[in-house]
Amino acid sequence: MDITLIGYLACATVLILLAIRVPIAWAIGGVAVIALFLVFSFRTGSFVPDRAFARTLQISFSATFELIHSYNLSMIPLFIALGAVAERAGITTEIYAAARMWLARLPGGVAIASVAGCGGFSAISGSSIACASTMGRICTPEMLKLNYDERLATASVAAGGTLGSLIPPSILFIIYAIFTETSIAQLFLAGIIPGLISLLGYAMVIYFWVKRSPEIAPIREDDYPWREKIASLLKAWPAFLLFFLIIGGIYGGIFTATEAAALSLIFAVVLGLMRRSLSIQDIIPILRDVASTTGGIFFIAACAKVFVTLIALTGLSNNLVTALGEADIGPWVFIAMVCLIYLVLGMFLDPIGIMVLTLPLMIPMVESYGFNLIWFGVIIVKLLEIGLITPPVGLNVFVLAAAIEERISIGQIFSGIWRFLVSDLAVLILIVAIPALSLAIPTSM
Repeated sequence: MDITLIGYLACATVLILLAIRVPIAWAIGGVAVIALFLVFSFRTGSFVPDRAFARTLQISFSATFELIHSYNLSMIPLFIALGAVAERAGITTEIYAAARMWLARLPGGVAIASVAGCGGFSAISGSSIACASTMGRICTPEMLKLNYDERLATASVAAGGTLGSLIPPSILFIIYAIFTETSIAQLFLAGIIPGLISLLGYAMVIYFWVKRSPEIAPIREDDYPWREKIASLLKAWPAFLLFFLIIGGIYGGIFTATEAAALSLIFAVVLGLMRRSLSIQDIIPILRDVASTTGGIFFIAACAKVFVTLIALTGLSNNLVTALGEADIGPWVFIAMVCLIYLVLGMFLDPIGIMVLTLPLMIPMVESYGFNLIWFGVIIVKLLEIGLITPPVGLNVFVLAAAIEERISIGQIFSGIWRFLVSDLAVLILIVAIPALSLAIPTSM
């Protein structure tokens, strides 16, 4: 039996399992183990199951051990913990409070402040889901209290929450770097300009939406005095310091991304305890939540690593590269195909699942075209960011609905999302057309 055929059948089986809603880890992990057993059984040209089972276990455990003991992977629980500590200590809410004071007089100012707050949360936590959940509980009720339209109050936070995928630090960038063996530091820096452009795009969507329909966002009649505005910025200094500690330290070569995560977490914990906004009793539930979230991510990543090993053994990626060369598909047609595939997958799968499922097949083809993997990583993460708010399974929308206890229907939230999707697609085109937007900062290191 041709072992390449086993690889094709394994991929097809995974897609079928995902279509019937089997969890991504069990789908790719279970199929990979069974397919590896078949590969080792048929490797001699006939079915010889001798030692195939032992060899399969050996390869599976070896691949899993190699991934879990990756030094870079330790950043994930550190950044997740940093986001949880910063939220519990009130560091992230101070950014929103400052933005709200400064933007109060703008059309849709509180919604724009919510997006800015999401950007600030993203610059600390690295998680889009956590950002949407946390800022949803803070910002959405506040906007509803000010008689903001329900679509604007929810869609702005759901879209703003996706900034956690692109603005560093980003868990998706970490996973991409591990599976493609690229620099996490360069990926973090590459996401800064596209992330800020995305934030600006969301702010413009809100501004022009409210300018066209002023009734959806009443403007405050009074304004905050300058003394209060400046005081709000000074009060938010821990959040600014954390961002510059992470990005400035990495860019300046002072410490690695992992060291930046550890130092930032220590700083946030010590500051929270000193300000008494965080107590020792808060640490246990935070660690419990971090362990649960990290365990889920690591399990998916470990199963994906076994699947990557299967792809390598069957030679499937080499076959696809050869077929691509024979088809004579142009590089930009290939990029367009990648974008289309990811946009479709984003409608149904979670970002980590899409990444671990597609990267083993995609990266060899990307390298065959000579594309820069850092630039391509920004494109992939932006596509995954779009998937977080794309119906029918926009995870951020469902997370936000749960955060506000489903006081507003899923359909109502999605009805306001399409304007932000248009902005996202415009930013995606800019990132693809102008690679310098992604590469300017990392190449200047």
